[in-house]
Order: sequence, then C-alpha cells, then structure tokens
Amino acid sequence: MITTLRLPVTEPVALGPMLATLRSHTVPGYEHHDTETGTHCRVVRTPGGVTHVAVRFGSLMRPRVREDGGVRHLEVLLETSGHREIEEVCGAVRQWLDLATDPAVVDSIFASDPVLGPLVRVHPGLRVVGTTEWFATAVSTVLGQQVSVAAACTFGGRLVSAYGDEAPGGLRCFPTPQRLARVDPDELRAVIGTTRSRARTLRGLARAAADGLAPTSSSFTSDLLGLPGIGPWTVEYLALRTGNRDAYPSGDLVLRRALNVATARDAVERAERWRPWRACAVTHLWTQATYSSPESSA
Repeated sequence: MITTLRLPVTEPVALGPMLATLRSHTVPGYEHHDTETGTHCRVVRTPGGVTHVAVRFGSLMRPRVREDGGVRHLEVLLETSGHREIEEVCGAVRQWLDLATDPAVVDSIFASDPVLGPLVRVHPGLRVVGTTEWFATAVSTVLGQQVSVAAACTFGGRLVSAYGDEAPGGLRCFPTPQRLARVDPDELRAVIGTTRSRARTLRGLARAAADGLAPTSSSFTSDLLGLPGIGPWTVEYLALRTGNRDAYPSGDLVLRRALNVATARDAVERAERWRPWRACAVTHLWTQATYSSPESSA
C-alpha cells in the first residue's frame, strides 16, 4: 500500500544544505536522489517490515508562506505492506531529517557567537541530518575513514548490491549485521574494493551488532571503541548522526581547518562555549566549508 503523509517542519528551514548533504551521501541502490524534483528516496527497515520512503522537498522549496504559526509541511510517500509500519517509519524519518528540532532555539544561542553567528545568518534553521538505521550509518562511517565521501558511497553501494535484500521501489535494503557477520573479510575486501584492515573492522562491527551492540546500550561508546579499527572520530561522528546534539568529532580535519586550529585538543577548547549543542555547531562549520553559498539556504 502507498500512503502520503504531511510531516510538520518548524521554520526556518535551511533546505539547501540538507539537500546537499543527502545528495552527497547517497548510497547507490539503497537510496536515490533526484535533484530536479527535490526528492530523496531510501529504504527504511523497521520491526514491522521494509518500507520505501520518498521525501518530497518541493513544498519547502516554494516561497515561504506562514501557516499554522510558522510550521510548514514535508510530503512523504510510503510504500509499505500494511498500516503497522507507518508510525515507526514516521519516527525514523523525523529523526533522520531532525524534524523535532526547534531551530529558533539553537539559532538564538549561536546568534551572538563570533564564529557561529555569521553562519547562522547565512543558514538559519540548519538541521543535523541523522539516520534511519544506525548500523547502516556505522558501516558507512567506517567505509569513509580516510577516503572521500564519494568513495565511501561507492563502497557502500557495492556492499548493498552484493548483500542487500530486494526492497520496494526498485531499491535494496542495507545488509543486516547478521548477513555481514557471516562474510569472510577477504571476500568483503574483494567485493567492496577497500583495504583488508577496513574489511576486518566491518566484520567485527557486524558481529558485535549481531550480538546485540546498539546505541540504546549504556556501554555503546566503550564497546565501539573496543572494536579494532574504530577510534574516537568514528564514535563521535556516529553519535552525531544518531541524535546526540553534543557529539563533537574534534579530530575531524575539515572541522580543524574551519576553526584554524592544529589539534583535536584545540578544537575541543574552542567548542566549550557551544555545549550542549556542539553537533549543531560542527554542522554549521562543515556546511560553510563544504556546501555553503548564501543562495543555498531556503
């Protein structure tokens, strides 16, 4: 069945950076991004089943018209097997696109900051793009270690093509931890085209997730750090993508360049005044460094 939903989005909305992030991080086969129509599709897996999700950003592209006290609506099309998945998928989409955030609160906190104030004025209403499936994002983060975002997406697409199940809408599911845990690292390396050490890290991550590793665990961070090939940058970046608004990958090279500091420790010191919203701060800095132009904000 196909269901059309209208999810509320509180203004302002920095649509340009969100679309740029979604487009640049698209994993072929698992997602599809249509620049002309402003539509992003992906597969969302829930306990109730597998859903094809198409988010239509067109309504947010039109000139701002105040409705419902500054709330606009995002059109989302769901192709599901039944009604029971709809509520779960809505929650996943809201987390993915950071729709629960009131941007005015964060923007007002940063407005007078000498570093972030100018960035907020360029992109008011900037959201932190999250995830609908933590394991898929964790794998993509590992694949992105020390390579470009484009290369990581290519690696991820190969993984989806080889080990993902068919899904509605012509896409494929991201491979489950159980599936990847059974794959030999040498096979992973050959299929993906990554390094042997990265393939071992992926299988170690998959085995841990198959055994119950999850962000809901109180030991999640320490358990992740205990896996070979996973360090503080990976853990903090994943925390940022899974909803921790104070997550801060201080060792990130783009971040340190944006702050004009030499070390991760320097980056941490510079960000103390941004607590507990450091994830929002680093998203502004990444956006300015990677995607930004005044015209890109909607």
